[in-house]
Amino acid sequence: MISDIYSKKQIDVLKQTVNKDWFIALLHGAKRSGKTKMNNDLFLFELRRVRKIANDEGVKEPMYILAGVSSATIQKNILQELYNMYNISPKFDKHNNFKLFGVKVVQAYTGNIGGVGAIRGMTAYGAYINEASLARQEVFGEIVSRCSGSGARILADTNPDNPEHWLKKEYIDKPNKNVKAFHFELDDNTFLSKRYRDNIKAATPSGMFYDRDIKGLWVSADGVVYKDFDASKHYINSSALPSLSKFYCGVDWGYSHWGSIIVIGETDDGTAYLVEEHAKQYEEIDYWVDVAKGIQERYGSRVPFYCDSARSEHVARFKRDRIQAFNGDKARLSGVESVARRFKRDKLYICRDRVEKFPNEIYQYVWDEKSGEPIKQFDDVLDSVRYAIYTNEVMNSKKANIVNKASLGFL
Repeated sequence: MISDIYSKKQIDVLKQTVNKDWFIALLHGAKRSGKTKMNNDLFLFELRRVRKIANDEGVKEPMYILAGVSSATIQKNILQELYNMYNISPKFDKHNNFKLFGVKVVQAYTGNIGGVGAIRGMTAYGAYINEASLARQEVFGEIVSRCSGSGARILADTNPDNPEHWLKKEYIDKPNKNVKAFHFELDDNTFLSKRYRDNIKAATPSGMFYDRDIKGLWVSADGVVYKDFDASKHYINSSALPSLSKFYCGVDWGYSHWGSIIVIGETDDGTAYLVEEHAKQYEEIDYWVDVAKGIQERYGSRVPFYCDSARSEHVARFKRDRIQAFNGDKARLSGVESVARRFKRDKLYICRDRVEKFPNEIYQYVWDEKSGEPIKQFDDVLDSVRYAIYTNEVMNSKKANIVNKASLGFL
């Protein structure tokens, strides 16, 4: 039965797309709600439909656009999933394109305007745009304009963003017979167990992140960024620290505003502890080199420092002094969510007797309602924490992906 394969929400999408005509079908809403799975299957359906149209028109090699923020996101969200589900493993040409069901699939990258160079001038019979809210608006428009082949249709999926986002205002809020928008909540994915959904809800940070990730709503942020920080729980004394097996640092350069270096220690189960905070104004790079060398003496010469890449000359100086310095991942909202999730799950604790500036920032670090991002104030130590926590998670994820690709024969 079809209900063994698709959720009720996905079946509704099938009824509204497979048997009816449209130009854009946009699936939006909560993470893990079944949007991408649905679009991956519709993508395969669309390629077969395009091949049939091309046969009727005598077109030997019809072209179709597969778009995402980068090649890595296309691989992770679409191609890897198609391999896992259907054992589809396309062979790429030198331009990173491939053929599937007799259709040439051309990849385009939506994260910057140069990413669509491969599709300029082409006539496409359709497109699949993954993570559409992260696309540049002009790139999204270019993809739409390329879909001029007979019966061309565009699939798109996205998680929610700011309610003033162009994708919501121009497409989701203006549905018509040619543009279909489908809203997903986490609970729409009934193939996830109730236990799992309840656990995800319990682990998701309060406020904007919960409304977007669980309810699938396009909402603005408001109030304090780290709503789930609880001083009665998340402050501990250094004398109560458990055994820590891993250490890493975050660095936010400063001069007239405060610079900071923090040290995070982790237990074997991944619980993190902020064990040192160093924050100063009006200090030159020599001072921070001395701070870093002191950290190396206490935690080992291989301890990594995840740094703000805005001062590349400082990162280079650290490296010259044999300090293991790396550019931190500065994806702001993703980094904030990573830290917020740890507070929500009681996986991040602060040694109260080893911090001075953190207590002054944690309750004054607030959202900007217009931009939907934190205001750039009271964030010097908190930026260091974000660089450390999020970059460490990204690095771990990359290592896991390499192992996974190797096991599947992609490397």
